[in-house]
Amino acid sequence: MSTTGYWYTWDVRSPKTPWKETSKDITFSEPFVAPPRLPIGLKCLDVSKDSNIRVAASAANITKDSFKGSLNAWADTILYSAGASWLELAPGYLEYQTGVFSTTDDHSYNKPQLETSRRINFERSFVTAPKVIVFLRHLDIDKNRNCRVLTKASGIDAKGFTIHINGWSDSILYSASAGWIAYPEDRPYVFSCTAHTMDVRPPNKPQLKNSKRIDFDGLKFWETPKIFMAINSLDFSCKANLRIEVKATDVTQTGLTWHMESWSDSIFFSAGVSILAVV
Repeated sequence: MSTTGYWYTWDVRSPKTPWKETSKDITFSEPFVAPPRLPIGLKCLDVSKDSNIRVAASAANITKDSFKGSLNAWADTILYSAGASWLELAPGYLEYQTGVFSTTDDHSYNKPQLETSRRINFERSFVTAPKVIVFLRHLDIDKNRNCRVLTKASGIDAKGFTIHINGWSDSILYSASAGWIAYPEDRPYVFSCTAHTMDVRPPNKPQLKNSKRIDFDGLKFWETPKIFMAINSLDFSCKANLRIEVKATDVTQTGLTWHMESWSDSIFFSAGVSILAVV
């Protein structure tokens, strides 16, 4: 079985006392025989508009029993709060492949560009084209332009895929990194998809709360699945703080309700998420 988890900086400290670095020691519900793989992505952000948006989620000191989760900012960024989701993959789950790609693998942060892509070759080829999800885990974008960034996969085949990390319009994207998870398309009792606020409204009609009920494409799990959910795109005004949380509620054996929410005076044009349901 696979399982998932998430944590927030407010588990450790108040949003009213922003820190550059916030960490938490997290113990697995059951120990593994060896350290698991832990793909991790961003699920919540509250960052001041008065400095560049700089935030990163990471996992370190991974053992068979626990790991250290970190949600950090740097330079003059004011990070009020953040959250991260992770998927626990036991060492024997070789049918899953995961990795991370950063724009800095292609070009330096001080030479920003709006579009970056790279062909990812799987360590082991799949029999057929697998399912692939991608999600943001680190972001550095200029404060004087709207925060516009997305990551996606294209050209998926049995040997690999192309990962994209893009901004658009006049946004200045210094750097970003994306995690990815690939698994066999015929693997039973696992479901993945992407969802976007444009599924319920256009970007030119910003609103703070967005949600939709989805089903698992006819799949019925034998028990309520665990949900991994992480941000894959953002479009927010630079005139207010960047605030977003993504989550799932009313999870059943056949579906869930996704939520992408902001608060206070944030101007929320759009966002997207990657969703994985597993048992």
